Amino acid sequence: MKIYVGNLGYSVNDSTLRDLFAAYGTVESARVITDRDSGSSKGFGFVEMASADAQKAMGALNGREVEGRALRVNEAKPQENRGGGGGYGGGRGRY
Repeated sequence: MKIYVGNLGYSVNDSTLRDLFAAYGTVESARVITDRDSGSSKGFGFVEMASADAQKAMGALNGREVEGRALRVNEAKPQENRGGGGGYGGGRGRY
């Protein structure tokens, strides 16, 4: 199960995130999302764990304060299509 982790402190890195969730089960992956240009954290990330472990982790860590920030932890939702090609949109077409 993929878990969204929001409101991360900007010093949290992949291994810090992994360690935080490892207390609740086996972490398959942990990734803090960074800015493409600067490389600095965007303040959120994703963790993948087995479903039962993920449920435990979400229950225990949602709202928990880490580095002075209350974490937002929940099941990740699929990324929405942001458009950018192939579709219709914009402008005023003639009908």
